[in-house]
Amino acid sequence: MSAPGARVAASDQGPGVRRRAWAELLEGRVERQKLSPEGEQKVRESAVRLLRSHLNLNDLILEVEGPPCDQPCLRQLIDCDGPEAHTNLSSSLIGSALRDQATRLGVPVAVLSSQVVASGLMRICEADTRPPPKVLLTPEQRKKLSSLLEIAQNLLAQNMFSRLYFCQELWKAQNSLLLEAVWRLHVQNVVSIPELLESRADTQAVVVWLCKDLGLLCEQIEVPCPHAEVARAVLADLVQMFVLRGFQKSDGVRGDGAPAQMAQTLEAMAAGLPEGSPAYKAGSCWFSVFSGPMYQSILSAETLKRWFCHTLTQILTHKPVLKVSDAVQMQREWSFARTPALLSGLYRRLFVILSPEELVGHLQDVLETQEVNWRHVLSCVSTLVICLPDAQQLVNGWVTRLLARAFESWDLDSMVLAFLVVRQAALEGPAVFPSYATWFQATFGSTRGIHSCSKKALVFLFKFLSDLVPFEVPRYLQVHILHPPLVPGKYRTLLTDYVVLAKTRLADLKISIENMGLYEDLSSAGDVTQPQSQASQDVEKALSVFEHTGKVPVAILEASIFRRSYYLSHFLPALLTPRVLPRAPDSREALIESLRRADKIPPALYSAYRQACSTAGQKQPEDAAQGGEVEPSCAEEPLDLLMAALQELRASMTDPTQHDELSAQVAMVSERLHSVLGLSEDVSSDEAAPVQLSVQAPKLQPLEQRVVDLLLTSFCQNLMAASSVAPPDRQGPWATHFVRALCGHRFLPAVLTRLCQLLHHQGPSLSASHVLGLAALAVHLGESRSELPKVHVGPPAPARGLPIPEFIDSLLPCTAQQASALCLKFSTAAISYSLCKFSQSHELLHSCLSPGLIKKFQFLMFRWFPEARDPPSQEDPASLPWRPLCLPSVDWRRAALCLWKQRALKELLKQEGLQLTYRDWLQLEIEIQPEVDSLSDTERQDFQQWAIHQHFLPMPSATGGCDGDLEAACTTLVDVLMDFCQSSRSHHHSENSDLVLSGCKGNRDIFSRLQEMAADLEQGPAPLGHAAPHGHFLFGVFRRRLQALTHGWDMASRLQRQRELLTCKRTLLGLPPSMLVSSPRAEQPAAPSCTDFFHLVNSELRNFSHDGALTHDITAHFFRGLLNTCARSRDPSLAADLALTACQTQCPLLLTSALLWWSSLEPELHCRWRRWSQSPLPAELRKLQEAHLFAESVLPPHTSPAPGPSWLCAAALHFAIQRARKESFRQELGKLDGQGEELFVSLFFFSLMGLLSSYLTPQAIGSLRALDICADILGCLQRRRISWLLVFQLTEADVPLGRTLLGLAPDHQVRLLPVAFYSLLPYFDEDALLTEDAFLHVALNMYLKLVGLFVAGETGAIWTVAHDGELPTQGDPVSLITNARLFLLQLIPRCPERSFLHVAELLAESGDCDPEVSAALLSRRQAVLDPDLSQEPQLF
Repeated sequence: MSAPGARVAASDQGPGVRRRAWAELLEGRVERQKLSPEGEQKVRESAVRLLRSHLNLNDLILEVEGPPCDQPCLRQLIDCDGPEAHTNLSSSLIGSALRDQATRLGVPVAVLSSQVVASGLMRICEADTRPPPKVLLTPEQRKKLSSLLEIAQNLLAQNMFSRLYFCQELWKAQNSLLLEAVWRLHVQNVVSIPELLESRADTQAVVVWLCKDLGLLCEQIEVPCPHAEVARAVLADLVQMFVLRGFQKSDGVRGDGAPAQMAQTLEAMAAGLPEGSPAYKAGSCWFSVFSGPMYQSILSAETLKRWFCHTLTQILTHKPVLKVSDAVQMQREWSFARTPALLSGLYRRLFVILSPEELVGHLQDVLETQEVNWRHVLSCVSTLVICLPDAQQLVNGWVTRLLARAFESWDLDSMVLAFLVVRQAALEGPAVFPSYATWFQATFGSTRGIHSCSKKALVFLFKFLSDLVPFEVPRYLQVHILHPPLVPGKYRTLLTDYVVLAKTRLADLKISIENMGLYEDLSSAGDVTQPQSQASQDVEKALSVFEHTGKVPVAILEASIFRRSYYLSHFLPALLTPRVLPRAPDSREALIESLRRADKIPPALYSAYRQACSTAGQKQPEDAAQGGEVEPSCAEEPLDLLMAALQELRASMTDPTQHDELSAQVAMVSERLHSVLGLSEDVSSDEAAPVQLSVQAPKLQPLEQRVVDLLLTSFCQNLMAASSVAPPDRQGPWATHFVRALCGHRFLPAVLTRLCQLLHHQGPSLSASHVLGLAALAVHLGESRSELPKVHVGPPAPARGLPIPEFIDSLLPCTAQQASALCLKFSTAAISYSLCKFSQSHELLHSCLSPGLIKKFQFLMFRWFPEARDPPSQEDPASLPWRPLCLPSVDWRRAALCLWKQRALKELLKQEGLQLTYRDWLQLEIEIQPEVDSLSDTERQDFQQWAIHQHFLPMPSATGGCDGDLEAACTTLVDVLMDFCQSSRSHHHSENSDLVLSGCKGNRDIFSRLQEMAADLEQGPAPLGHAAPHGHFLFGVFRRRLQALTHGWDMASRLQRQRELLTCKRTLLGLPPSMLVSSPRAEQPAAPSCTDFFHLVNSELRNFSHDGALTHDITAHFFRGLLNTCARSRDPSLAADLALTACQTQCPLLLTSALLWWSSLEPELHCRWRRWSQSPLPAELRKLQEAHLFAESVLPPHTSPAPGPSWLCAAALHFAIQRARKESFRQELGKLDGQGEELFVSLFFFSLMGLLSSYLTPQAIGSLRALDICADILGCLQRRRISWLLVFQLTEADVPLGRTLLGLAPDHQVRLLPVAFYSLLPYFDEDALLTEDAFLHVALNMYLKLVGLFVAGETGAIWTVAHDGELPTQGDPVSLITNARLFLLQLIPRCPERSFLHVAELLAESGDCDPEVSAALLSRRQAVLDPDLSQEPQLF
């Protein structure tokens, strides 16, 4: 640099004094003043400052006198205006000329050179004739400047150039200085921009100039021009310089143009400039420089973080004019969708570099240390919640810490910040954050709340809430009132005081809690809906619930009692809007009628409604015309905005530079959807409430369907557009955010209903793009399954709610060819998309896809493609077939086979629960309807046999196979077949329920496979000894299924068990009869084993038998199987006798059943036996024949003696009496004089069972006739002095006759014996019965059991089913018990002493069942024990 004496000083000499030269002035001062070294240094520094302030080199040069020819024109030496410029001049010549001139002027050459170059630079910048403002050079200017900069570089190399003086010269003409020229000085290393900025003492002026030029530069970048690349390079280098200069170190930030430019941009946004304005474009360009990836290779991570944190701080603290109270009132206007796009875009850019934890920490630091702009702070929170994937956990953690700090130190700042953050996050919808009502209830609505630790905490909370009341919006006050904090009883006044204050505030706002809607959405932060509008929404929701359930919604019933004001004033008028009534009552009319019958509609109001409806037909055409014109216009504007937002989203799909904007655009779609549907479009405050819809008849309102179709179409188009550019794994999270937007505004029921319509009812008409889009949509719905409610479908409704993936799987049956084709396409698309999208996360794959859908894909691949049945020769390592699916013409067969060969699919199928098992295959194959199957009968049979014998039978059981066990395969098949026959699906295809196995259309071929396998097992060798005790596989299946059912005597349990047994019986009847009887063993005597079938009859079928016998079909099936099995033994006659002899003790019900059906059974048995043997029937069969003949002989005049077991003859006689239909049998009973007592007792038992059957079964013989038969037999027993009381004392441990008789009657009829006992009360011979020692015990036992049956409700079935008027003496259970009680009270005093031996045990067991009867018994017993107490006192 030049010496400090290079500037002129001010002279105080007056006029007339000769001017002295510069050297003389200096020499004079030196001679006059002698200074020390320190003083000399100070003088030099002062002189330098003085000269810098007042130096005018031009004036100095003008003062220099000399002949013109001796003064070379330096401007011409370095002038760049000529075409030749200085090309002919060497650098040494320019330097020499400058030295000569400097010598003549007496100034340092560096100063002169700097002034000359600066002048040249100014002339170049001023040469542009374009109108201002200007920041870029023209091509001609760039050429001239390049030449000038070369000269400056040469001068620098020769140490003939002063940067400092050059900068000062430039600042003198800063208005002419162009920013590109400054940048080129920086790039060419002539003068760096930091050096230029620091050379000016007036920092503020520098900032103004730089900010102005930066704004102009940004405008130039946004305007299409040929120099845009230069402008971007200038801006990038300037930003890099700013960051390096200001954020390289952490010791503060210099005040340069970057913060000023940020402030100017924020001002432009606050002013609401239109998007097309230059200032808006300049701000957009400036915000684009905040790109972390652009500078990561240049700047360190720490520098970038310091830069971004400083920028975020500047945004959050820009003009902090709003108070907290303003934020409480206005924050709903600062949601993400309403945040300026520039600002939200800047937030997203800042979030790229800062981790979520750093971001929250920095927000907390700024809020604690500085005054903030609440609008910017809360809009930043909204952006954070929308754009960060784990924002919910992040915000929850932040709020938890704030609340903990607030209640620890009673810090109101932390408290209000926590509430503001939660409310702001909740504004973005439940898809990203729970509603405020949910959070408030979860935080303060339980004893675990942070507020419940002390009274001081409660006071602090309610003081805070009370301070907010004047500023609160009504919705939050309603939340606090309806979901108040949990408060201990002793502090209840704190809550009541707040509730009173909040209600007073609501009253001031003209809002009433009582007039809230039945289903009003408290999670919405919008304005409270007017009661009239809310009532209309309540009516629509109530109708929807009523259509799905068929019952009046509970909310309506509760409102009619507890919220009667709203119910009568708003809800009923909205429901009873006059209209033209349809011919067939619709759901609205059905709901009105149900409310009217329940007295929930005032008669006057209902009459007015009916009258208004009757006159509405006259006004219908006019109203319809007006409605047709007015109604659509109400929704057109929001729909147009929604369509515009969807179009913007689609336009960004194919632009890779816009991918970071997709989340913001999806949020804008969500906001537009909110506007279309209204603030309270859903009517439930419970966000996890299950979705109810009807699969068979899904319905949507016209507006709902229009909006859903618009959204689904947009999703499909966006997916195709995005897939044309990148595979799913590189498309970003837009699809996830889009699906959350669909479900975030309680729009999920409408979306699922439309999916049901499209997939279940319109599936064949869907195009390939529709299938692809809906498949991807289903995948992303499954991705959010944990946040979405379950789906209840009906009718008929399943026993449990279905998760979304399972619900979608249920919409894709494989029952017919078209349905199977759609299922294959959908599953191929869904699996391919999932494997592409979530290839790195097996957990996501498992949650996104339903296992059922994956198994259906395997099932259809095996079924439709024979090449898929062969083991794969090699796996295809190529990419998944997603791109081919997006082509205009999709080859689904090729795509499915390509997916089938993928290694990724094979790995996926190895996961537990995803591989198609034998049971899964059976469940799918059994639903196939043969008449609409894609396979022919032969192809279907071949496929089923391949699947069973070649694929699943040899497959290991660990992977769902059978380990080669044919019996295990049969067991699973029977189990699946029975499940299907009892399911609702089996009845959708046939009206005939009398066919085998309920007429299930899909099971014919499968049942044939069961018959083939069962026959194969029967023809094989007998199992080894160790396997025999397990019994037949078929009965093992029956036993396991029956044991799983509920045991009980209630009607529901009995009907369920009866249905299961009916399926068991039909299965048995469809299989060979020999399966009921196992083959006789090799050892003698050869006896077939019927243990399994006997157990089934005794434990289950007996309880559903009628009148002591089984049905004909199962009885005949058993005897066919018995004879077939015996025919294969060495001695068929002996084998049959042994089996039937065992049957007498082990299963007598089969023998009585044979007697009932003997007329039709005997010819078949004779025919079968004569095929194998010429000998007569086996002896035991002849006994049945003889018993039947004996019974028939009793009715004619001649009676033969009773053969065989007496109970068997009694059963035959009972059946004969039933068939005879005579009014009295006393004469026939008289013919049995020579028979034993056991015959009469058994016959009496059978008649009692017949009486009870007549009570329980309307189709049985009349109760009066059955009662007469019992009375005749009872009279016969009493005349013959035969004790009949043992019939009512039968136990399993009794004599053989007792065990046999109990084995012939259903358990529920044995339990009802007390009813039969007291039904015969008028026919008792009391005098004869008093001689029976056990009579009092039996009568008392029957009475106590009768009372127990009545208390348990088991007697109700008798009087419900029995015919009216057929119980002559007992019209109802109470009458029967009353008569029995009177009988006992009259009987007890007459009973002899020996009758009271075991009465005490009965009373001890029954407890205090009937105090009066118990007192009578005890009194009589005491009198028997102490006769003196019973004698009357002798008073006279």
